[in-house]
Amino acid sequence: MPTSSYFTILSNSCLALLFQAFFISIAASSDHHTPENHIRTRADAPFKVALFADLHFGENAWTDWGPKQDVNSTKVMSSVLDTETPDFVVYLGDVVTANNIPIANASLYWDQALSPTRSRGTPWASVFGNHDDAPFEWPMEWFAASGIPQLVCPVPNSSYSGEECSFWGTSRLELMKNEMDNNVLSLSKSGPQDLWPGISNYVLQVLSKEKPHTPLVYLYFLDSGGGTYPEVISTAQADWFKRISEEINPDSGVPELIFWHIPSKAYKKVAPKFRIHKPCVGSINKEKVAAQEAEMGIMKILVKRPSVKAVFVGHNHGLDWCCPYGQLWLCFARHTGYGGYGNWARGSRILEINERPFSISSWIRMEDGSVHSEVILS
Repeated sequence: MPTSSYFTILSNSCLALLFQAFFISIAASSDHHTPENHIRTRADAPFKVALFADLHFGENAWTDWGPKQDVNSTKVMSSVLDTETPDFVVYLGDVVTANNIPIANASLYWDQALSPTRSRGTPWASVFGNHDDAPFEWPMEWFAASGIPQLVCPVPNSSYSGEECSFWGTSRLELMKNEMDNNVLSLSKSGPQDLWPGISNYVLQVLSKEKPHTPLVYLYFLDSGGGTYPEVISTAQADWFKRISEEINPDSGVPELIFWHIPSKAYKKVAPKFRIHKPCVGSINKEKVAAQEAEMGIMKILVKRPSVKAVFVGHNHGLDWCCPYGQLWLCFARHTGYGGYGNWARGSRILEINERPFSISSWIRMEDGSVHSEVILS
């Protein structure tokens, strides 16, 4: 074996061990901050969830445009929260645009994105998108005569006391740890270690106020990858979902809702060709589905479980439809943030779960207060 090959293998092995040790240390340090795995409904009221998708905080922070988009995104969330008063919020990935964030700690922007929900005392959970830990992309204009903006990287020996300049990014593990450790209202979790590099893999149960020991619905969160690793839900994640769902809901008697960021290839199969028409429901169909890179089994498992009622994703800013796929629904959220591509009006997909009689309905609440695309999912 050539010496170079030997050292390559050795380096890769050491790197794997370092990552494993880092994961264990973070998990251990977070044990005393482990959030509850349930949410309780209010008495005599439906359970309402707001989905905030593709906020893209921190985008082009060195320009006048970037920070204005974060302010506008906060206004959208505030409008939805005040109008709908949801019981729970799901941050559906691409909370930040990490490939545009040169500071050492992207959690500063992540925390800004959480602030409207936190300030209203509303609990939430989050999943990762492909931009949340994406490697920094150097703007070509920084290599022109003007150079790197001092707002981003101050000149040496300056009196600047802000966040140090760094281009290494903030890992999924660090982002999740910071959220969990610093927010009592966060129900997010770092998922099982054996699902690494996927992090946001966990399940929450919504408990009835009247029947405190009876789940009303299960909420599953899966990391669909992207950023620092391929855009995919792995076979290990699919097997984990199958095992956990059969353990906690063996007879499929409790409805289940699924949340991840990047649509699966199944979304391509049901996508409207041009205009949205029944049985699909929605208002914009302005681009093709940008699906995960591969299908590793999760959809086959989901379609076989009668308890799975719907899957919710973000990622495509120009899509907001729901379409049936067998006995379940495949739904896009609505682009909430002013960061990211597209000039379509912003809003949020809302879910409402009624206990008696049981039903799951959804609609889209726009920034201007209007409502459209009502659909019964169960």
